[in-house]
Amino acid sequence: MSQSLAKDFNFRSLLKFAFPSIIMMIFMSLYSIVDGFFIAQYVDSMALSAANIVYPAVSILLAVGIMFGTGGSAVVAAKIGQRKQEEANRNFSALTLTTLIIGILGAVLGNLFCRQICSLLGATPVLMDYGTAYLRTILFFAPVCLLQALFQSFFVTAGRPGLGLSLTVSAGITNMILDYLFVVPLHLGVAGAALATGLGQCIPAVAGILYFTFARKGLRFTRPEFSKGLLSTSCFNGSSEMVSNLSAAVVTYLFNMLMLKFEGEIGVAAITAILYGQFLFVALYLGYSIGVAPVFSFNYGSRNKQRLIRLYRISIRFVVVSSVIIALVAAFGSPVISAVFMQKGTYGFELTRHGGYLFSIAYLFCGTNIVASGIFTALSDGKTSALISFLRTFVFIVLSALLLPLVLGTNGVWLSIPVAEFLTLFISVPKLSRYFKDPKVATETQTSPN
Repeated sequence: MSQSLAKDFNFRSLLKFAFPSIIMMIFMSLYSIVDGFFIAQYVDSMALSAANIVYPAVSILLAVGIMFGTGGSAVVAAKIGQRKQEEANRNFSALTLTTLIIGILGAVLGNLFCRQICSLLGATPVLMDYGTAYLRTILFFAPVCLLQALFQSFFVTAGRPGLGLSLTVSAGITNMILDYLFVVPLHLGVAGAALATGLGQCIPAVAGILYFTFARKGLRFTRPEFSKGLLSTSCFNGSSEMVSNLSAAVVTYLFNMLMLKFEGEIGVAAITAILYGQFLFVALYLGYSIGVAPVFSFNYGSRNKQRLIRLYRISIRFVVVSSVIIALVAAFGSPVISAVFMQKGTYGFELTRHGGYLFSIAYLFCGTNIVASGIFTALSDGKTSALISFLRTFVFIVLSALLLPLVLGTNGVWLSIPVAEFLTLFISVPKLSRYFKDPKVATETQTSPN
């Protein structure tokens, strides 16, 4: 595994290395999108609104798995780079055990207080039954949901991104097939869509347990060891990714409340459709960040300054080119995205189409911010990574969402995220430039991570 991370990457080979993680994230985003498609087409728009109303609860739980996955893999990859393979294995095992326990607690407590959670998230009487049916089923699979998110990062760290990709693709295809079976011929409604998602997530979770249990070399399960600072360092390193998901929960709740105010339940369905599109487009950058993170962490641990700078330059080239392409695709594809979730000719379709045009501006800026946060996580600089994520996904969005609608109404809601992404550039770009262009980088990268 260390040999694959120690390669002297160029633009093409680094993209090839990150490609499995990119595809993996796209398929993970398809879980929610496919659910939304079948709910919108074969149940109704109120059911789609309900699925988005309860999504913050799922996002909060998922944040834990992503935090331990991204933050923990940075710690483990750095130790592998320092030739401490056995310590890395014990730490990885401890992180997996912790994640599993949290998943079980989430499943139990979430189901016990499901109706109260839905009410707290703003479910109206029209949406309550749909919301509880969807959330109860999703939370039942909380342990495998968290393990899937954890293994997503550690398959890359283990030098097996291709295996992680194949498992995620299998899970995505399974989810799509089961979505159709449960929702269309079996008429299980929103609960059927949630059941399909959970069963799909079982594939990478169970396969990951089997792989890391029976692996003979490299990263594998062994006796868990909670070495000093393991959990705190992993949480700190992965705090930016956790903050992103927690903030997504808060922001989704805020958007739902705003759209209920300006457009009613159909407004929630419209913002849901736009956010589904965002899941898909942003998955490119999330996958790239996850894919290249172990390479950054390995070279940071082995103190290779020149390779770190080369990796940074390749990443910037990738982000600049892809951002323009994605923004254009999102803008011109807005009517297509709207038609997936809304019937043409309806007010909901026109509302979603118009919102998609405005929202597409965000894709010009978000890639830089996401990749910047991921790079600092990989460099064990959790403070900077968390700062970028917190400002991007919470502070600037909340301020924009609270202020812009006062002047622009519904248009202000659509423009909240583009404005927030643009403002974050004034933090992420100087931070990256200073780290990789300042001569002090040579000194910083010569210091081994904790």
